[in-house]
Amino acid sequence: MSKQTMRDPSKNPAAATHPDSEPNADLRPADAEMTRVLKMSPVRMASDPSSSVIAYWKHDALHDVVAPMADHVLMTFLSGSLRFERRTGKSVVVGTARPGTVTVIPAGSTSRWDIPESLNVIHLYLPQTTLERVALEAGTASPADLMDRSAYPDPITSRLLLSAADVLEGSATLDALFRQQLTDLLATRLLAAHAGSPVATQPVIGGLSPTALRRAIERLHSDSDADVSLAALASEAGLSRFHFCRAFKESTGLSPHAWLRQHRLEQAMNMLRDTNESVASIAVTLGYSSQTAFAAAFRKLIGETPSDWRRRIR
Repeated sequence: MSKQTMRDPSKNPAAATHPDSEPNADLRPADAEMTRVLKMSPVRMASDPSSSVIAYWKHDALHDVVAPMADHVLMTFLSGSLRFERRTGKSVVVGTARPGTVTVIPAGSTSRWDIPESLNVIHLYLPQTTLERVALEAGTASPADLMDRSAYPDPITSRLLLSAADVLEGSATLDALFRQQLTDLLATRLLAAHAGSPVATQPVIGGLSPTALRRAIERLHSDSDADVSLAALASEAGLSRFHFCRAFKESTGLSPHAWLRQHRLEQAMNMLRDTNESVASIAVTLGYSSQTAFAAAFRKLIGETPSDWRRRIR
């Protein structure tokens, strides 16, 4: 992730003190503000420079003001139950952070948080431009302001965001494609469930044309350095990211990420069964960051390590 420029909120006192200030270019990026407030770095962070940042935090008690941020913030909690207090210029909320609930902090808003104990939490930082793009691609009206939510019951959105906590498989291509899909799904969910005027997306009608499907699969199937980002796949099909994902799944029964993961698994199994290449070499060939990352991803899908599977199948 490229290094973010951290701004001093004292140089923008109106933004730092007004609870209803509007998002603008002078506001601090959400990941930078959260790092300042929590006084630590996240356990893991992954970003798609064009659309979102996902961060996994294990932070201590918090008693501080979160200054206005340039991004919308969506968060959910991994486990346990914890009472907290949140104060804005309009209200005081005493809530309980627990699994299945989400908190939404619209861009440009500020509040004081009092969290008495440590907390495990997943954050999504979503620029307004991403929300507007997804709304346009989904054929909805311009997105209304997001609602300010504190520990709001929404198990669907919570499960989607929690999936980001353990999906990272050590493959840059697979992980990036998943994050891109997840960002669009969560943006769609925010528009449907957490906007001032909820919007409905249009249903999928038909899948990809045979030509578009063949080209998409050829690109996903390529062992070269072909761009398999969601933007590249959608552009080649002449569709938006939103409609490409839906049409691809309608045609194949799988999302682009799930299809590519299945393809990589089949490649791995063929190489383990038919060659004498080491597990480490196969991991490199398939684009995994390490043998450990490859083994963990393989075991998650198959139930045993690559070495154990090879011994059993031969």
